[in-house]
Amino acid sequence: MTASFKQPWLSIIGIGEGGVIDLAPQARHVLDHAKLIVGGERHLNFVEPYKCEKFRWPSPIVDALPFLLQHRGTPVVVLASGDPFHYGVGALLAQHIPSEEMVCFTSPSAFSLAASALKWSQQDCALISLHGRAFEQIIPLLQPNARILALSWDESTPKKLAALLVDRSLGQSEVHVLENLGGEKARHRFSHAQDFDLHDISPLNLVALHVRADARAEFIPNTPGLPDQWFENDGQITKREIRAITLSALAPKQGELLWDIGAGSGSISIEWLLQHPSNQAIAVEKNSARAAQIKHNASKMGAPHLEIILSEAHLCLEGLRQPNAIFIGGGASPELLHKCWAALPIGGRLVINAVTLETQSLLAQTYQQLGGDLTQIQISRAKPVGSFHGLEPSMAIHQWAAIKTN
Repeated sequence: MTASFKQPWLSIIGIGEGGVIDLAPQARHVLDHAKLIVGGERHLNFVEPYKCEKFRWPSPIVDALPFLLQHRGTPVVVLASGDPFHYGVGALLAQHIPSEEMVCFTSPSAFSLAASALKWSQQDCALISLHGRAFEQIIPLLQPNARILALSWDESTPKKLAALLVDRSLGQSEVHVLENLGGEKARHRFSHAQDFDLHDISPLNLVALHVRADARAEFIPNTPGLPDQWFENDGQITKREIRAITLSALAPKQGELLWDIGAGSGSISIEWLLQHPSNQAIAVEKNSARAAQIKHNASKMGAPHLEIILSEAHLCLEGLRQPNAIFIGGGASPELLHKCWAALPIGGRLVINAVTLETQSLLAQTYQQLGGDLTQIQISRAKPVGSFHGLEPSMAIHQWAAIKTN
């Protein structure tokens, strides 16, 4: 039986570049009585005079958890940067150690220090960490006049961000590089993205961006239905207007998981991910060339965390995490429909678009059996008719959408 500890044995201390001397008295007291101190090399250098046992984080950090738990009940200190619960190790530890067994002492975060240095209102800034995370996730944050505070991966991040801004016709944007915040070696340098030529950048830096656009700039709007030409495709794409209606039926909510079956260009799952940073999606595609397109599109649109599975749908669904919503864009069969419906939890949504008469017939039968909404969608576009123009209708889409209630 695992012992229960009512008193905190694990102390998480956020430490700044000033080191131990800048810590609050209570945090200093905890550190003085620690039997084990855990942290990265930079943090352990701050406590070199301490004679207790020290342990440097492995990579990945999660591998250290068994060692930490072996010391359960003895005074352990984990050193972290600034605020341990803002893109820090605190959240990981809280997943494995009860809250009553931990206490946390925070210092100002790099975000707070940067906002103060720049005189920017932090609540009006987008905050993101690029340390250990995909660089492309910053793309959706590039919005007109946006202010962004981004924790860097290393000294190369500022130059990469400047190049990204120039590539997206945002070369007039302001790029502030703030190094070693809170320490004696703190430094703040500025450049426009198009003129960026800063060198000798400290690996410990934060980049602050103030986005400025010229007339050619394209921003990812905060609505579904992005232009079709933004997605590399071979014709297998849910068209813009249909996509907007489909996303509305799928009704993405914060942190939910989508299965996008027969993903084609990945447009549905990518736009699902763009609705909220914590959303998740799995794109299932049997064609390897299309799977490569999906990966390219996801990276370009700022959704590199899209999970792509190269497989026939019926061969892989049983091993996937339970979804909150499922979209089938083509090739629906009674067997696949049954598997998808069974996989959904109560409140889950299933949306199927059909073009062929055979699949439309299947949706009509399913509508009679399970209810939901059955809709015909047809879009017409203006085309030349001699010296005039007329509206040419595209093929009609039958869409069945249902919420599982029992």
